[in-house]
Amino acid sequence: MAPGNSSFVTEFVLVGLTDRPELQLPLFLLFLLVYIVTVLGNVSLMLLIGLNSHLHTPMYFFLFNLSFVDFCYSSVFTPKMLVHFTSKKNIISYNGCMAQLYFFCFFSISECYVLTSMAYDRYVAICNPLLYNTAMSPKVYSGLMLGTYFMAFSGAMAHTGFMLRLTFCDANTINHYFCDILPVLQLSCTSTNVNEMVVFVVVSINIVVPTFTIFFSYGFILSSIFRMSSTEGRSKAFSTCSSHIMAVSLFFGSASFMYLKPSSPMSVDQGKISSVFYTNTVPLMNPIIYSLRNKDVKLALRKILR
Repeated sequence: MAPGNSSFVTEFVLVGLTDRPELQLPLFLLFLLVYIVTVLGNVSLMLLIGLNSHLHTPMYFFLFNLSFVDFCYSSVFTPKMLVHFTSKKNIISYNGCMAQLYFFCFFSISECYVLTSMAYDRYVAICNPLLYNTAMSPKVYSGLMLGTYFMAFSGAMAHTGFMLRLTFCDANTINHYFCDILPVLQLSCTSTNVNEMVVFVVVSINIVVPTFTIFFSYGFILSSIFRMSSTEGRSKAFSTCSSHIMAVSLFFGSASFMYLKPSSPMSVDQGKISSVFYTNTVPLMNPIIYSLRNKDVKLALRKILR
């Protein structure tokens, strides 16, 4: 029996990153190492922030949520990806594919808005420091995170709901290493025009709007930094913001390359390489960027180790 009312396919085959046998073991070891470091880095950062009272501030509240999202985000597809490197045929059920698609959308959209909230936090801290405690009260930053997860839930439901209405007849080979939106759409034997419109609208809202918000915030931040008379204060502000700019550029840049252009078989092949950055590299780099470039985190780590 078909798993859904509108689909004849009961399982999908994931092509993976490459079909060359000699690359399977090296890629397995590489991505296993990446996943281990990602999990350890993000879980350690969450524990560090949770255990150290000096880090119970809005900035680290957002960083805690970013680490949580990255940990869950990487766990949605990396274990399945590792299994593929050690098996001849990587099969995922229809229900499993739709679940993977939902959680991928949920955590990727969450990442967009957590990064946007962090940009707003830096804007208030640098441009309006005297109003910081009022503008970033517990009610405000908790509300920002509730809004983040609400937008993620809405976007993920839109993508998955419209995907469930499609019919999949015979073609069941997904040209990707996980159930991403565009490769799955290419397998449908019914019209995907509505789905493509949903992808364009939802992705535009959740990538373009946060991107403009972040760059708009950093326009004011840079203007305030250049007006600072203290060289030490200017250096500290640049150091704080540069970590966030690196994380934002890596995530939004690679995601935009995948989704904000017309879909085609060739673009999906290129997108597989691009997606490695926002699915594997970003969750790996975020805890490294925010810990190695952050004096408060390094100080808290020394205290706990002692």
